[in-house]
Amino acid sequence: MAGVRIAVVDYGMGNLHSMAKALEHVAGGAEIVVSDDAALIRSADKVVFPGVGAMRDCMAELVRRGLDRAVREAAVTRPLLAVCIGMQALMESSEENNGTRCLGILKGRVRHFGAGLEDENNATLKVPHMGWNRVRMIDHPLWQGVEQNSRFYFVHSYYVEPGDRSQTVGICEYGMEFTAALAHHSLFAVQFHPEKSHTAGLQLLANFVAWDGRC
Repeated sequence: MAGVRIAVVDYGMGNLHSMAKALEHVAGGAEIVVSDDAALIRSADKVVFPGVGAMRDCMAELVRRGLDRAVREAAVTRPLLAVCIGMQALMESSEENNGTRCLGILKGRVRHFGAGLEDENNATLKVPHMGWNRVRMIDHPLWQGVEQNSRFYFVHSYYVEPGDRSQTVGICEYGMEFTAALAHHSLFAVQFHPEKSHTAGLQLLANFVAWDGRC
C-alpha cells in the first residue's frame, strides 16, 4: 500500500499510540499519521476515527478543533474506520450526559446498558462491559480472514442502536444483543478495540488498510 496515507484523528480523547502502532504493524507501506489538522485529514486516503471518554467532551473537542466537518466529509468520500466512542459519535444522539447531540452521519442513537443485565446463568453483569467477548459476524470485506465468533476487547457502558438494522455487520451479547460493528458504504465502525484484540483485531486493521471502500 505504498503511497497511501491513513490519518488517525486526534481530538484529545485518549492515547492513540496503540492504534497508530497497530496500524503501522499491518500498514504494508502505507503512511500512518496521527493528526488534529483538518486539512491533513481531508487529504488522507483513509481515515481512522478512534477515541475514549464522554460523548459531550468528544463532540466539544471535535467542534473546537474544526474536525467535525472533516470527519463528516471523510465518512462519505473515502474509507473510514470508527472505533469505540468514534462509532458512537456517528449516531444522531446519545443518552450520555442527559442527552448529547452527535455527528448525525448515521441514523440511530446511543443507549446506556442500564441495570439488570444477566448472563445465561442469571448472574448479574457489571457495567461497563469490560473485557473479551465474541462477535457474530455478518458478511463484509473487513471480516475476511477473521474467524467467525472471534473474541475482541471491549470497554464501554453505552452501545449503538442503529436506525437501520441492516447496517449491523457484527453482533455481541452482554445480557442482551447489541451492535458491535456496523457498515454503510465506505464506512465501517466497531465498538470494540481492534488495536487491543490481538490476531483478530490486527487482521481487521490489515483488511481496512487494503480496503477500497466497496462492500
